[in-house]
Amino acid sequence: MSVARGATLTISLPTVKTGFQSLTQVTNAGDGKNRLFVVERRGTIRAISSSGALQSGYFLDIRSLVNDAGGEQGLLGVAFHPQFETNRRLYVYFTRSDGDIVLARLRANSTGTRVPASSIQNILRIDHSQNTNHNGGAMAFGPDGYLYLGTGDGGGAGDPGRNAQSKTKNLLGKILRIHVGGSGAGPYGRYSIPNTNPFRGSIAGLNEIWAYGLRNPWRISFDRGTRAFYIADVGQNRYEEINREPRNFAGGRNYGWNVMEGKHCYNASTCNTSGKWLPVAEYTHAGGNCSITGGFVYRGPTQTALVGLYVFADFCSGKIYTMSHAGGAITMQRDWTQNITSFGEAENGELYLVTISGRLHQVKAT
Repeated sequence: MSVARGATLTISLPTVKTGFQSLTQVTNAGDGKNRLFVVERRGTIRAISSSGALQSGYFLDIRSLVNDAGGEQGLLGVAFHPQFETNRRLYVYFTRSDGDIVLARLRANSTGTRVPASSIQNILRIDHSQNTNHNGGAMAFGPDGYLYLGTGDGGGAGDPGRNAQSKTKNLLGKILRIHVGGSGAGPYGRYSIPNTNPFRGSIAGLNEIWAYGLRNPWRISFDRGTRAFYIADVGQNRYEEINREPRNFAGGRNYGWNVMEGKHCYNASTCNTSGKWLPVAEYTHAGGNCSITGGFVYRGPTQTALVGLYVFADFCSGKIYTMSHAGGAITMQRDWTQNITSFGEAENGELYLVTISGRLHQVKAT
């Protein structure tokens, strides 16, 4: 798909805070306090008040548990429970010393200002001992209240472990959907499988799987307006892609990797497109692109020029793009110099981004 080069918006990126360590995410807690939380890859989370003041110390510090060897390892994601205001629960996604992926639950103190590391409880562990790359790290609670997670294919060029296309081998190269409320049937007894998961029951596949055929989904999000689900998947050599699922979709899609890269056959000698779902948008590695950073459909109150647009970026080139929330044509809106690792929403829907160099910016447009 061609990318429009003529910018139709004027994107500005006012600085909110700098000086952080290798940021991987920015998000909010949804507890009415209008705070922003930035995730540092080394295993720490910092809190910023509604007035812009940086809370002293760390909201969370689990550096002793996190393997931050650089690259794609470290503390990769956090998701606050939809009822965080009352249950004070949050979930983190990180790599540990042996390379395995861990999903864990913690609980903040009574005022919601600190999270004791001693409150950690492992929810899920996924073996990832062969390679250091493609760890995934995307997490989001859906409108249905379930926790969605994006896992990488296990690393190595071309998915040598053939993980992404297998529904029965392991949980790598997938989108997972689990219910984290109360006790359950997970390996630690702390999650259960939603009754409507597509491979629960008679259809072959691991119960946790919502979708498969993904290489390294780097950021997922739900549209506040339409409730559509967006999956940004990092490509191999040529194409970056965005997948979209409509509200109330039943799951079970095969997004094609490692047979497909974007809308194209990756291994032409064995390419079988039957049963593969093509992305709603893709772009090439031209102009220094190489790794998509998925974003959000803007639904905030102030940036009217962005309303209804999915805003995302490329990590390598620093370019910021938009597309219609329904998919289709992509427009390059700003050619920036920073490596953008994540976008995130404030409680009111205002859009922010963070960089690997430790910068937090708001996204504005006219």
